[in-house]
This record gives sequence, C-alpha cells and structure tokens, in this order.
Amino acid sequence: MTLTIATWNVNSVRQRLDNIARFVEAQAPDVLCLQEIKVRDEDFPAEALRGLGYEHQLVRGEKGYNGVAILSRRPLAGQNARSWCDKDDRRHASVRLDGEIELHNFYVPSGGPKPDRDANPKFDHKLSFLTEMADWAREEAIADRPLVLLGDLNVAPLETDVWNHKRLLRNVGHTPVESEHMARLLEAGSFIDAERHFVPPEEPLFTWWGYRFAESFQRDYGWRLDHVWVTPPLAGALRSITVFREARSWPQPSDHVPVILTLG
Repeated sequence: MTLTIATWNVNSVRQRLDNIARFVEAQAPDVLCLQEIKVRDEDFPAEALRGLGYEHQLVRGEKGYNGVAILSRRPLAGQNARSWCDKDDRRHASVRLDGEIELHNFYVPSGGPKPDRDANPKFDHKLSFLTEMADWAREEAIADRPLVLLGDLNVAPLETDVWNHKRLLRNVGHTPVESEHMARLLEAGSFIDAERHFVPPEEPLFTWWGYRFAESFQRDYGWRLDHVWVTPPLAGALRSITVFREARSWPQPSDHVPVILTLG
C-alpha cells in the first residue's frame, strides 16, 4: 500500500482554500502538511478541510504569523508538538502514521534580511533553531526510526537550489553558514534528501518563487526552500517525489508550491 504525503507553505490557509481544494482534486494526497497557516486554532477552517476528505487534523496556529497543520485521510496517532529556542511560535507538529511512521512538519524561521547573527536577531534565531533540530535528531537517535521530516526549512543549501548561485550567495537562505547548518542536521539524523534522491544534485530544483519580482515564476527565478527527508529505515520505501509547480501559476498563489512524497 502506498502512502502519499504533501508539504506546502500556503502563506495563509484561509486565503488559499480554493487553491488547496484545487490541489487536492488534482493530487489527493493521503496526508497534507501545511506551514504558515496564519490563523488561530479556533479559526482554522477545519470543516472545509474535512469536506475535502481530511477528517484527522492536528493544528498549531498563530494569528497572522507562522503556524503548522497536519491533515490526514488516515487516523493519526502520537500527536505531539514542540517549542524550539524557548519560543512558542508554532513551528512544529508531529504525528505517527500507519502505526509506525513518524511525521514531523516544520516551519523554520526565515531569518530576516541580513545574514549577521549580531546585527540581526532573526538570523540568530534561525541558526539556533537549526542547531537545536540537529541536537534533537542526534540525542533522540532518530536515524534508527522510520521518520519523515518535511516542511519549509527556509534554506536552499545547494548551488542548484537557487536560480543564480553566485548572485545569491550572500542572501539569507543561501549563505554558506546556513548550508553548513543544514548539512549538520542532515548528518545528525542520517537523513536522505528525498528530493535529491530522485532529482540529481546537478540539476536545478525549485519550490519557491518570490512575490517581489512579478515575473519570477515565468523566468524561473526560483529557490528550493521546501524539503522532504527520510531516515534510513524508509529508504527502501521511496517511490517518487513530485514538485507541483503549476500551483504557482494559479490565481492568488502562495509563493511556495506543494511537494509530494510517495512511499510504498
């Protein structure tokens, strides 16, 4: 039996409800992980999403900012969440699927405009967040468990994860120090980068096209900020990865597109 899991930073779940419905109609993932839902738990459109088939839900919302949700057609067990860097800013939720697969949905801080830990507290927060994630992966020995880690990790670590490596090397999201933190996190969990498992690292791969430049998507000025990783026990179950680029061309799109993992 296959299991399909999608991740999508929707940049406001209520504003993107029509697009979520359109995506579900096209792809119908078993599990849909959302980031940046920007809504309090009590205002989350739970009934509308149940109407799309997602009866089982774990929501950690925040008004106007952040927030993550895990929506599933299958029962969820072991529902949990953790606050990172001593901030309850709703950036993580986890569940257990099919009795054994752990699923962790993350929204890593973007890091602000300047890649300087001393001058920019938001950048310091981002690096501290990634460090704490690596410590967690190592201390809990997650490499030995069947686990999927996904979400908007807000780092494009490889040269081919951005449209112009040399031009963007000093931009937050693609700096060497952020890429080093991502590498340490990957190593701490012995993770397999599922996207790059199917798309060679020599090939460009993007999941985000910014709003600031109106033709960013048309000209493919993209970044890979959305990631799907699995631990070694799931390596043999990897079947496919789909980056659903067409969602970026829909009316009122998120700047991110869904990424779909198929296990089987």
